[in-house]
Amino acid sequence: MQDAHVRLGRALRAVIIGALAVLFLVPFYLLVRGGLSSESDLTSPGWTFFPRTLRWSNVRELFDDPSVPMLHALWNSTQIAVLTTLGTLLLASLAGYGLARIPYPYANHVFYAILGTLMIPSAVTFVPSFVLVSTLGWISTLRGLIVPTLFSGFAAFVFRQYFLGFPKELEDAARVDGLGHWRTYWRVVVPNSRPVFAAVGAIVFIGSWNAFLWPLVIGQDQQAWTVQVALATFTTAQVVNLHELFVAAAVSILPLVVVFVVLQRYIVAGVERSGID
Repeated sequence: MQDAHVRLGRALRAVIIGALAVLFLVPFYLLVRGGLSSESDLTSPGWTFFPRTLRWSNVRELFDDPSVPMLHALWNSTQIAVLTTLGTLLLASLAGYGLARIPYPYANHVFYAILGTLMIPSAVTFVPSFVLVSTLGWISTLRGLIVPTLFSGFAAFVFRQYFLGFPKELEDAARVDGLGHWRTYWRVVVPNSRPVFAAVGAIVFIGSWNAFLWPLVIGQDQQAWTVQVALATFTTAQVVNLHELFVAAAVSILPLVVVFVVLQRYIVAGVERSGID
C-alpha cells in the first residue's frame, strides 16, 4: 500500500511538472509559429497549430529590412552586454572582496552606503546620469551606454556575502607563499568562486541585454540602437510587419537561452552559496 502511494505521488508530481513545462514553453511556441507565418495566417480568425506553409524567408526579410538594422542592433547589444558583464564582475567582486576581507576604517559605513544605493529609484538618478553623459559627449556611443551601468550595488553585496563565507585557510596559505591581497584575489579567490561569478554574470548579462529606456535615450543614432530599441520600432512604425516582429523577438532571446543553458550548473550552485533570492 505504501509503495502504491509513493508511485502515485511520483506520477502526480511528474504530471504537474510536465504541465508547468508546457505552460513555460507556450510563449516560445507562439514566437516560432508567428515568425514562420505569413501576414494572412497571423491575422486569420481561424487557428491552426502551425501555419499551412512555413515561411523561412521571414528570417531573411528581417535582416534585409532597411528600416531596422537588426543585425547591427544584435552586434551592439552583444558588445554592450558582454563588456558590461565583464566590467561589473571585476568592479563588484573587487568591492565585495575588499569589504569582506580587507580591514580598514569605516568599512561598515561604506557597505551601508552601497546598500543605500539599492533603495534609490533609478528614476531619481536617470536625469543626472543623462546630463553627465551628454556633457562628456557620449551620446550615441558605446561609452555612454556601458560606463554608467558598470557598478552594481546589488552585485557588490552578493560578492561580499559570498566572500564572507569563503574558506580563510586558502587565503592564509596564499599569504604564507608571499601573495598580497591582489594576487590572493586573482590567483586563489577568483578560480574558486566560479559559481557566484556565473550567477551574478548571468543576472547582469540578462539585465543589460533587456535594458530599454537607457539605450533608447542614449542611443539616439540608428547605428547605436540595441535589440530592444530595434524591436520597439516594429510596434511604433506606421505599418507593423507582424511576422518580422515575431522573428525579431525569437532571435533576440536566443543569446539569453544560450547563456542560461551554458551556465545553468554554475548558476544553481552560485545561488545556493550566495543566498540570492
